[in-house]
Amino acid sequence: MNYNFQLKKEAKYKHDAHFDVIIIGGGLAGLTSAIHLSKYLSRILVIEKNKFPKHKVCGEYISNEVLPYLRYLELNPFQFGAKKIDKFELSTSKNKTVHCRLPLGGFGISRYKIDKALAEKAENSGVEILQETVTDIEFLNDEFIVYTSLRSIFKSKVVIGAYGKRSGIDVKLHRDFIRKKSPYLAVKTHVKGDFPNDLVALHNFNGGYCGASKVEDDSINLCYITEYKAFKKFKNISEFQEKVIYQNRNLKSIFENSRQVFKSPLTISQISFASKQPVENHILMCGDTAGLIHPLCGNGMSMAIRSAQIASQLIIKYFQSGNLSRESLEKTYERSWNKAFRSRLRVGRIIASLFRKDQMSEIIIVILKWFPGLLPLIIGYTHGKPMQAQ
Repeated sequence: MNYNFQLKKEAKYKHDAHFDVIIIGGGLAGLTSAIHLSKYLSRILVIEKNKFPKHKVCGEYISNEVLPYLRYLELNPFQFGAKKIDKFELSTSKNKTVHCRLPLGGFGISRYKIDKALAEKAENSGVEILQETVTDIEFLNDEFIVYTSLRSIFKSKVVIGAYGKRSGIDVKLHRDFIRKKSPYLAVKTHVKGDFPNDLVALHNFNGGYCGASKVEDDSINLCYITEYKAFKKFKNISEFQEKVIYQNRNLKSIFENSRQVFKSPLTISQISFASKQPVENHILMCGDTAGLIHPLCGNGMSMAIRSAQIASQLIIKYFQSGNLSRESLEKTYERSWNKAFRSRLRVGRIIASLFRKDQMSEIIIVILKWFPGLLPLIIGYTHGKPMQAQ
């Protein structure tokens, strides 16, 4: 880059302080890493474009694998009313059903509640949280320069990308996956009705699947994903649910015997399950920004927390050791990320592809009924072992 051009570009912006680490995105991964880093570093900035807390399209189930790490961060989800979950139910579009106990168990908590708790903890730990939109990120002379829509400029030694499934930043970075159209649409709502506190259910329907579990206020979180081409045949969400989703009797029962909590469902489109790189333009990517597991496997929230831990540990080492190069930081993070998640994502894609085929999903359910030990084993492949405390 031409240095004179860089000076002219910076002159258009207000100059703000330097930070040790700038985190783009104030979701699970971004806030978790901010809290962890604040234990060792003094200048941490989180930039989040949305006012929060807010509800987000999300399965809202978290595996217990994260509990030791959350205790290290001095966070207890059960203090905020999280529901303990240890049972799993799976059904096909033709209403065959199988049950099992979850190997590790988990808990249900809304994104609104856990994001609020994380944000409060981060601010109390000295983290600065700024509501702005990042418009560009540049890397020059071993330093990041971050530009925002309010004409501010921030500089830091390290940047974490934790801004979610897709963003304009991905376009700026020329990430491969953003160039490909994705056929998936997700819908989420909260309802009040009769549903076990200790159960997470996954119910398939023609062209998609829906997760159901309780969260802290006794609402049932219903989050489903489908292909957009199938959805657009219907005039609205209600018609799609009645004509397609209700073919699964389990889902029909939940929807028809409950009352809406949200005024209208939340939706998100262009969800991509394509492979992503955990490091782009020297930025360490965390959570969905680095890779998205199919909701069928129901463990994206714990993956976001785990990726934040991996990044934070390496960044602290980078600052404290004095002899760890940026190249070593990036390569170590990429290796660690792939070791933790690559096989999970691969298994998730395989499972999702099988269950998209109605006949195959029916056969799988029969096999799982014959061999009940298989289902917990498969679940184990999409979950990690209990995380270390730090």
